Amino acid sequence: MAQAHFTLSAFADEISPDLNEQLDVLERCGIRHLELRSVWKTNVLDLTDEQVREVKRQLDARGFRLSAIGSPIGKVKITDPFEPHLQRFRRAVELCKVFETPNIRIFSYYPPDAGAEHTQASVDWRPYRAEILDRMQRKLEIAEQADVRLLHENEHRIYGDSPERVLDLLTALDHPQFRAVYDPANYVFCGYDPWEAWLQTRDWTVHFHIKDWIRGEPHARPAGEGQGRIPDVLADAVQRGYRGFATLEPHLLGGGPTGGVTGPDLFPKAVAALRAILDRLSVSYD
Repeated sequence: MAQAHFTLSAFADEISPDLNEQLDVLERCGIRHLELRSVWKTNVLDLTDEQVREVKRQLDARGFRLSAIGSPIGKVKITDPFEPHLQRFRRAVELCKVFETPNIRIFSYYPPDAGAEHTQASVDWRPYRAEILDRMQRKLEIAEQADVRLLHENEHRIYGDSPERVLDLLTALDHPQFRAVYDPANYVFCGYDPWEAWLQTRDWTVHFHIKDWIRGEPHARPAGEGQGRIPDVLADAVQRGYRGFATLEPHLLGGGPTGGVTGPDLFPKAVAALRAILDRLSVSYD
C-alpha cells in the first residue's frame, strides 16, 4: 500500500471575496491550492471569460493550483428543468481544462418542497431516485468524454446527505469517475454518525472537506474540536494509504447553502488545527 500523503487546499472565498487577499492569507499559511467556489462575490460558474483569464493569470503568477472546481451543480430542486443546469455543468467542465484540475465538486439535488421548514426526515425520496440517477448518469457521460472526475459532497437536505443514500449513488452509478467527498461536519449537522458514515463510504472517498461541528451550534469549530471524529477518520485514512486533498472549509463564523465565512484572522487558526492533527498522525502533507 502506498504511503499516505495529504495535500492541503482551501475554499479561499471563506477568507475574503478579494482574490489578492485570499492568496495572501493562503501564502502565509503555506497552502498552495484552492477549491474555486467564488471570487469577487461571483460564483465560479458565473465568472466571465475575462474574469476567468484574470483569475488564472493571478494563480499562475503566484504559483497556485486548484484542487477542484467548487461548483454548485446539483444544488437545485430535482423538479427544476435539467437542460439549463446541464449547460452550467458544461461550463464547469470547460473550467477544469482552463484551470488544469480533473475534479468538479457536485451535489445530488434538493427535493421539490425544499423550503425553510423542510426537514430531511420528512422527505420520501423514492419517487425522485430514478430521475436523480438519470441526471447523474448524463453528467457522467460528459465527464467521461472530458476526462474529468465528479466528486459528490454530502450536503444538508440533498438526496445524498445520508451515508446510506451516498452509498446508493456510488454503487448504483458504479463509475470510476464518480467518487465521494467526505465532509464530517455536514454529517453531524444532519444528525448522522460521522464515523459510521466514514465506514460506509471510505472505499469511494478521494477528497476531504475539513470542517468540524457540534450539533445545534450556529457555526463550525476548528478540526478536532467538534463531533466530526476528524482525528479518528484521518487516522483510518492514513492506515488505508490515503493520498489526496484535504480542503479546509472552516465555517468558523457561519455558513449556508452558498458557502461559509471564516475571515482572514481566523483562517490561520483553522489551518493550524488541521496541521496539528496531521502532525500527531506523523503523516506527510504539503
